[in-house]
Amino acid sequence: MSDLVNKLLIATSNKGKLREVRAMLEALGVEVIGLTDIDAIEEPVEDGDTFDANARKKAIHYAAASGLWALADDSGLEVDALDGAPGVYSARYAGEDADDMANNARLIRELQAIPEANRTARFRCAMALATSDKVVVATSSGTIEGVIIDEPRGHNGFGYDPHFFIPDQDRTAAELPPVQKNRISHRGQALAAIHPQIVRLLVN
Repeated sequence: MSDLVNKLLIATSNKGKLREVRAMLEALGVEVIGLTDIDAIEEPVEDGDTFDANARKKAIHYAAASGLWALADDSGLEVDALDGAPGVYSARYAGEDADDMANNARLIRELQAIPEANRTARFRCAMALATSDKVVVATSSGTIEGVIIDEPRGHNGFGYDPHFFIPDQDRTAAELPPVQKNRISHRGQALAAIHPQIVRLLVN
């Protein structure tokens, strides 16, 4: 277990996502690194039809390729009026090389004829922790409910956060202070759920 004790690879090159996860794991005393901190690894094909399947595949792939324990997540937005889209295609909703602005533009365009009251949605996240010998040792998931709004609000967060209004917070995900967002977000919930499993592995 020495790899995990010393270093944990978060299988992402997304700076916003890495920043969130690092903040939530810093108390463990583990060096948390991202994909940009190691030699380049070819990306796996994320062809799973669920977030859980993709998270497992990514964790196994990056752990085996790096020789480190790897924590991977697959997360995205599900909009009820769009039959759950963009779902597992959230990061590439407007195309393979789409950025946040393009994805958000398509989302709002697709919802143009739908009243905001009917734009219920949720962020969903699945996480998986794998060893370098291709074994998934822990999984978790989390969700947060909201409504999609036309005009972006807030400058925190990333992705669809500025358009994701959380009624019981009376703010978008991008308006929440990072500490508060980490506590209630889909990723925060998934990480909180997998955290005790990581601690047990460290102790053992």
